Amino acid sequence: AQDYKRIYDGDNGPNTGGMGSYSPVPGIGAQHVAVLARTVHQPIVDELRRRGTPFHGVLYAGLMMTATGPRVLEYNCRFGDPETQAVLPRLRSDLLDLLDRSARLGGLDGIEIEWSSAWAVTVVLASRGYPLSSSSGDPISGLESVDSLDTEILHAGTSGGDGAYFTAGGRVLNVTGIGDSPEQARGHAYAAADRIEFDGKQIRRDIAERAVARGVA
Repeated sequence: AQDYKRIYDGDNGPNTGGMGSYSPVPGIGAQHVAVLARTVHQPIVDELRRRGTPFHGVLYAGLMMTATGPRVLEYNCRFGDPETQAVLPRLRSDLLDLLDRSARLGGLDGIEIEWSSAWAVTVVLASRGYPLSSSSGDPISGLESVDSLDTEILHAGTSGGDGAYFTAGGRVLNVTGIGDSPEQARGHAYAAADRIEFDGKQIRRDIAERAVARGVA
C-alpha cells in the first residue's frame, strides 16, 4: 500500500500518522515483493531467531522506494495505519486463520494467500488542528448516508454510540472505497467522505491521484 504522511495536498505541511492510502501500488510487482522480503524482512526474522527470540505475528515496514533501492523509515510489530485499511478489503483468504497460523511455529508453511484484483482507496477524516493540536466533542453527521456506497467506514477518534457519534480528536474516521479501478475506488471513497460532516473536518484531496493519472485499469 502507498500511504500519505503529510497533512495537506501535494505532500505539504507537518507529518501525521497517515492521511490516506491505496492498494495495490502500480509498479510494485511480484519481483519487488520478493526483493523486499529478502532484503528487508528476512534479515530481521533471521536475527531474532539467532538471538533465541523467534518472532511470530505481524511485521510492518514503512519504506521509501528510491533509485538505489528501498529505505526503511519505520518498523512495527503491528499492522500499518492507514495502509491496512486499504489492504485487507482485497484479502480473499481467511484473516483469522492466517493470524492464528502466524502465532504457531511453521503455521504458515505452504500457505498461499489469495488476493482479489479490486482496488481500495482509504481517505482519512481528521479533526480541526491535527496534527499540531486536536479538537473533540464535535457531532458527526452523515454516517447513515453512506451505507449504499461501496465503502467501509472505520472509526478511530470517535466517541458515543447508538447513532450519535462525536469527534474524539486526531484522525477521526477512515473511509475506504472499493472498485475495479483506482478511479472507481477513489470515487467511492470521496463520495462517501463528502457525505460525512463535522466541524473542522480535514481531508486530503489527492489520495491515489497518481494511480489514477497513470491510467491503471
